[in-house]
Amino acid sequence: MNGIGAPINRTDAWAKVSGGAPYTAEHQVEGLTHAVLVTSTIASGRVLRIDDSAAREVPGLLLVMTPQNAMRLPKSTKDGKLQPPIGRRLTLLQEDEVYYNNQPIAVVVADTYEHAREAAARLRIEYERKDAVLDFDQAKKGKLHTPEKVLAEETDTRRGDLADGLLAAAVRIDETYTTPIENHNPLETHATIAEWDGDKLTIHESTQYMKGVQRIVANIFGIPPENVTAICPYTGGGFGSKGSIWSHGPLTAMAAKMLGRPVKLSLDRTQMFGPVGQRPNTEQRFRLGAKDDGSLLASAHDTVAYTSTIEDWIEPCGIMTRMMYESPNQETTHRLAPMNLGTPTFMRAPGEASGSFALESAMDELAYQLNMDPLALRLKNYTEKDPGKDLPWSSKSLRQCYEIGAERFGWKDRKPQPRSMQRGNQLVGWGMATATYPTNRSPGECSATLAADGTALFRSATQDLGTGTYTVMTQIAADAVGLPVSQVRFELGESTMPEAPVSGGSTTVASVGPAVQAAGHALRLKLAGLALADRASPLYGVTVEKIGFENGELYLLDAPSKREAMREIVARHGAPVEVTAKAEPGDEKKKYSMHAFGAVFVEVTVDEDLGEIRVPRVVGVYGVGKLMNEKTGYSQLMGGIVWGIGLALLEETVIDKRNGRAVNGNLAEYHVPVNADIQAIDVQIVDEDDPHVNPLGAKGIGEIGITGVGAAIANAVYHATGKRVRDLPVTLDKLL
Repeated sequence: MNGIGAPINRTDAWAKVSGGAPYTAEHQVEGLTHAVLVTSTIASGRVLRIDDSAAREVPGLLLVMTPQNAMRLPKSTKDGKLQPPIGRRLTLLQEDEVYYNNQPIAVVVADTYEHAREAAARLRIEYERKDAVLDFDQAKKGKLHTPEKVLAEETDTRRGDLADGLLAAAVRIDETYTTPIENHNPLETHATIAEWDGDKLTIHESTQYMKGVQRIVANIFGIPPENVTAICPYTGGGFGSKGSIWSHGPLTAMAAKMLGRPVKLSLDRTQMFGPVGQRPNTEQRFRLGAKDDGSLLASAHDTVAYTSTIEDWIEPCGIMTRMMYESPNQETTHRLAPMNLGTPTFMRAPGEASGSFALESAMDELAYQLNMDPLALRLKNYTEKDPGKDLPWSSKSLRQCYEIGAERFGWKDRKPQPRSMQRGNQLVGWGMATATYPTNRSPGECSATLAADGTALFRSATQDLGTGTYTVMTQIAADAVGLPVSQVRFELGESTMPEAPVSGGSTTVASVGPAVQAAGHALRLKLAGLALADRASPLYGVTVEKIGFENGELYLLDAPSKREAMREIVARHGAPVEVTAKAEPGDEKKKYSMHAFGAVFVEVTVDEDLGEIRVPRVVGVYGVGKLMNEKTGYSQLMGGIVWGIGLALLEETVIDKRNGRAVNGNLAEYHVPVNADIQAIDVQIVDEDDPHVNPLGAKGIGEIGITGVGAAIANAVYHATGKRVRDLPVTLDKLL
């Protein structure tokens, strides 16, 4: 049947490799015009004047949209200071204020992209400049403020008495760890095509949230949501940046409305740095206190991160600390330092990726002070329930992950002293860390239709970011209805389809999958009802409980030879059989704490003379519930590990402190791992049955792979060199 779990090839693979999969900027629309976004070159101030006289000499120029002539949005948008439901304050040319460098300040539209680009380059812009805060150290000296919430959790937490715990500890550490600004760099930059028909808008948007585009754009223009059709069959990577609506999308729709023609706008690579979010830099102070045997008595995790001057957004670094280890006395805090930079946003494993670097580095430092094996220290403080929420785990296979990972890696052969292992002229280091990510779920809906030819169509307004959503939903659907995968088609990427949540927080399979499964079950029950009431059916008159479903047929459980093809039932019915089903979480989160867990073991080699770091092998073992597809699942986890290597050794957005511009805002100088950087990656899955997380027993896997990797590499570098690097990325200059 090739149903749930089978390592089948991606159902959309041929469309992608053949060029048949249309990404946002590739959709063909009659009469299409081309737009270029113009962004600010100052970090704070206002636009005094935009002189477009030279631009108007460019042939084919159609529109120069500025704060002076842009269409006015409804009063409900508060003069452009809109804060949509998912928390983005947009800059929609309703005012002339500039809050950060690279902020949208104009849109130029022409008959061709080349003409639009040339006209945009000819604009002459005058500014009134104001003082800007562009240095994180300077921002921290200003007035820090406290966000209302950290995701859906409390900003600060306290249990026990931290001071007493630290005082009673035999061994203490107090260190500060920092992570830099990092930028999403999907191969497909953000893009929009907008086309109006009266007061109805069709918008092609590269997104992680189809329904969010529909609702938020409708809100911006003051029109009913049903007047907006959002379309995105393929997203060329998002990693969190495309989970929100950013300014360029509504601006494209505004230009199309003013012009009366469809408009396409694609951000260039440099415009991916600022106006569409990024991971903020963080400063994380960590304090740990333990007994001589390694038992934690106290832990404190205090995070300061930058946010923009126009909106609060916090990197939730302390969330993992609250639940990871036994610690009777603990405090976590989160504070914000406003800067004249673009608003940060979600980036793969927000909080856990950066927070795990601090937590797992601190645990490693504590292990060395105790003269204790880092793995033994973690096992000593292993939690059998969530200490932060005082709830049992829905399932937890971390102990098995540690055991299997240590065995596959050969951890028992590790010499504990720094600089004690060498291979030729290379220092060798072994490090490890714990990985985790919360298991989340939202309501989802799916429709299902069985045609007379025996093929089934399932539809939901979700999105595929390249993670394999088309494929795993097809498998879930086939398994649920009882059809071969080859006879099932799953469609997504249009807001007219049934409701689906944002693809963020590793929630898509856990949220949409149960809805697909419910639709499949509903479809086969409807087919059974038709057969039972049909005198022409061999199943006429039996009860539903006595019917089985397999390979496109219904059959009598007590007499398997008595069966009928689903297509025959539909043919006699005279019309396709249709159902719609909804699946949503209950109160299980009040009863259980739900997380995926893993263990990461890393080997590094460090050239003692040059400081060059290599990662010859990584072993990652994970307990992530039930995998929907072994092949795509392993690929997701491997991809997360690769990104973790980039986070540890390469990624950093460098901001010019004079003007707030990213000086490496391109793929030439914003470094990410390439094939030459990646060697052996060994991913293993622990067989885990979790009946509580959702009907499929699936935990998200899109983000856990990156967590823990940064710390494991930094810990391995310390083991190799004896130099503790607490500031990511770990670059060779910090070792020399």
